[in-house]
Amino acid sequence: MDATGHQVAFICDGEHVAVSCDAGESLLSVLRERLGLTSVKDGCAPQGQCGCCTVLVDGEARVACVTPVDRVAGRAVTTLAGLDPALRDRLAGAFTASGGSQCGFCTPGIMVRAAALLAKGRSGRADVDRALAAHLCRCTGWQTIHEAIDDVAGVAEPPVAVRSRSLEAASERARLEGGTAQRVGQGVPLGDAGFADDTAPRDALVAVPLPPGVDPDHAGAREVAGHWWVIGESLAEARARAAKVQGRRTTVDERPPLEPPAVDAPAHAVRLATTWVEPAYLEPDASWCAPGGVPASPLANGGAFGAKSTSLAPVVAHDLAAELGRTVRVVYSREDTVRLGPKRPPIAATAWLDGATVRIRGVVAHRAWAPVDGPPVPGVTVDARWTAVPVAGPPTGPARAAGWTEEAVLVDAALDAAGFDRPGPGAHVVAPGGATADARVAIDPTTGVITAVEVEVGAGDPLDAVVLRSYCIGAVHMALGWVCTEGLAVDPETGDPLDLTIRSFGIVRPARMPAVRVAVRDEPGPPLPAASDAVFAAVAAATWNALARAEGARPEAWPAADTRAARALRR
Repeated sequence: MDATGHQVAFICDGEHVAVSCDAGESLLSVLRERLGLTSVKDGCAPQGQCGCCTVLVDGEARVACVTPVDRVAGRAVTTLAGLDPALRDRLAGAFTASGGSQCGFCTPGIMVRAAALLAKGRSGRADVDRALAAHLCRCTGWQTIHEAIDDVAGVAEPPVAVRSRSLEAASERARLEGGTAQRVGQGVPLGDAGFADDTAPRDALVAVPLPPGVDPDHAGAREVAGHWWVIGESLAEARARAAKVQGRRTTVDERPPLEPPAVDAPAHAVRLATTWVEPAYLEPDASWCAPGGVPASPLANGGAFGAKSTSLAPVVAHDLAAELGRTVRVVYSREDTVRLGPKRPPIAATAWLDGATVRIRGVVAHRAWAPVDGPPVPGVTVDARWTAVPVAGPPTGPARAAGWTEEAVLVDAALDAAGFDRPGPGAHVVAPGGATADARVAIDPTTGVITAVEVEVGAGDPLDAVVLRSYCIGAVHMALGWVCTEGLAVDPETGDPLDLTIRSFGIVRPARMPAVRVAVRDEPGPPLPAASDAVFAAVAAATWNALARAEGARPEAWPAADTRAARALRR
């Protein structure tokens, strides 16, 4: 055989396999595309930065997307499916019991690495943090992952009792928090959540987005839904024709693109300008459709908090299948999700307390939102006026609680800066659906490091304390990143994102995440939605207020990268 069709033989999950593969083909491609092992996920290939494709090679954890398959010739490769069944079940049970798996996309790779750690008797916090540094989990905030591994290692019991747990109730709470259908159970951390690209027929045509700067005619691209798409008989062929752009991290700093409008405001007014923020969901957009069929949803098991709701993938799969008369699979790379996916809209605003009214005057990139009621503090009303302005930048969309969260943060900060006596010792937020959250953020006065976050949440009937707690801890993680570390560098002239690697988004790593305590209020009444969104807003407000005290001045731009807390979270 020539270099484009040679065979590689190795042991996969205990079975001898011999696979015909292309020169330079990755182990991930062979496992998913040729052997159909979909527990091995593709979150960023070939960046090697998210850990979703982690497998064992001769017992050592390896990231499959940057491992050439030729390097495993004659060696033993173990995926999640090939782990000792008893250990695999214990891990899946522990992740389900702790809430360490939400959408479940990142969890198989994390469990494989955990298995390698446990086999070596390494279960201390430093060992686990070091191992998890190779992974990214957007949803859980890491703490529940630590708790799951501790449970299997016998280090600690799960923090929430699950003796009479209803997984149906847990799934309903997950739906209320994530905004889309989601199931909870041991199959989820095992990678069996039904993600769109896992269920796609492997003999389908594959369509991928055409990167910028590539001639559509040269690539044989088709225009669908306002974008160009390249089609191949396989994922590798489609990406080769498209001349896929490799991810990069720019040296350009992220900067807020807007300035607060000029207003006549008192000295105690607060000002805030935010930048583009990448949702950074782990499962890249994907769909597939047979001719005349219904396209698979890119929101198969939750995830993305609405950021995929406007994805082009299902539209393109449907239209191309109808045009070509064959099943079509649409697959984004990580770079595609950054270029095409909607971002959290940057804002710039000034807020102040004027008598018994908090006034907000602000601008928002691209999309205006209607004013919403601020936190119902007794005796205080909110007068918010937002103006949409065009800005060179990526598309914006329905990011997590976009609009009312920014407004809630500004209202709480304005009250804090004016010395207004609020209901509790921390930030207080009520979500539009009625869920409430109070948050306190502790910062060491000597070092400026965030040491702990305390949250009280009211969600009506919690339905399932494990899921609610997990979503709230994840919301804390996202809020700390939003205020302190997360941002996306964008070319101010073209509006193109410059940061295309998953590690360039500034997401807080596990070793830097402070301890989080969540208390669920005992409340009567029906279950309330979006309680973790209230936590997200409350923690963002509490963090901003705490930074104002720790730094001696309130940071006026997010991420507040120059603060000591942000530097510690980025290390």
